[in-house]
Amino acid sequence: MTIPLLTLSHQQPFWKFRTHRVIANTTESTRNLCKSTLYLFLALATPFIAYRCFNSFTMFWSSSSSSSQPATKIDAESLRRQRINSSKLYQPDASSKVPVIYSSYYDISFLGIEKLHPFDSSKWGRICRFLMSEGYLEKKSIVDPLEASREDLLVVHTEAYLNSLNNSVNVARITEVPPVAMLPNWLVQMKVLYPFRRQVGGTVLAAKLAMDRGWAINVGGGFHHCSGGRGGGFCAYADISLCIHFAFVRLNISRVMIIDLDAHQGNGHEMDFGNDERVYILDMYNPGIYPFDMTARNYINQKVEVVTGTATVDYLDQLDKALALLVTNAR
Repeated sequence: MTIPLLTLSHQQPFWKFRTHRVIANTTESTRNLCKSTLYLFLALATPFIAYRCFNSFTMFWSSSSSSSQPATKIDAESLRRQRINSSKLYQPDASSKVPVIYSSYYDISFLGIEKLHPFDSSKWGRICRFLMSEGYLEKKSIVDPLEASREDLLVVHTEAYLNSLNNSVNVARITEVPPVAMLPNWLVQMKVLYPFRRQVGGTVLAAKLAMDRGWAINVGGGFHHCSGGRGGGFCAYADISLCIHFAFVRLNISRVMIIDLDAHQGNGHEMDFGNDERVYILDMYNPGIYPFDMTARNYINQKVEVVTGTATVDYLDQLDKALALLVTNAR
């Protein structure tokens, strides 16, 4: 059975380029307001959450103590390969489907608190619904990914970092949504972190499908502000880093190129692969906005800094030049 690819037509254009700003000033103002609100909120709520933090720390200390004495000694790289080879994230069968990956679990929505952050946490579903309404995609042809398990996440994340997500205050800092700090962690896991973990599974699977089919798209994911030991900027898991490590081991890939075109600098994957010669990073970002990570900028192989106010035509021109240079530099 032949599955038609997503196609564009002159009569029904999939999108139209319009002059726009690299990032709206109002969006950054909203982000800054949310951060200020978070700091004020935490200051006022400290007595209420102190007990919860103490319990979380106690649990973390106990788990850290037990995990520091493994039954068998095994080096970190061997353990990483073992976890990758035993993972089930490559298992979903997509042979009869279009390599577009999405799950309804991607979308984050709970009592409207997701609207307190400028990031649209329900955009993934709207993208797929648009594609289906326009006839570019059928629901039955979409690939549904698995959730990344704790063992999967440990391929790149530390035990300490994953344990820190058992504290709702830490998740509130990462997502920049203050009320999350007041929610019981089981609810945060279900309504916030589970959707993230499902998207991580989609990113990992996308690499395999791209190798098998020539292309693939994960509608979600791309959490480029998260590294193995730290989250931030609405990014709780380092799906890009995880995807690359899986590709090295399971797909026998020797070199990887990251082309990051988000307006914000991708400091997470830059910190994870800063000293890895197998990974070449091109990052096209606005240096005047979050995350201002100067250390991570040192690890960018090819940086293209685009200031606020750059119009579409200028942006695309700079991108074309960067890609032309990339072909030479990455050889």
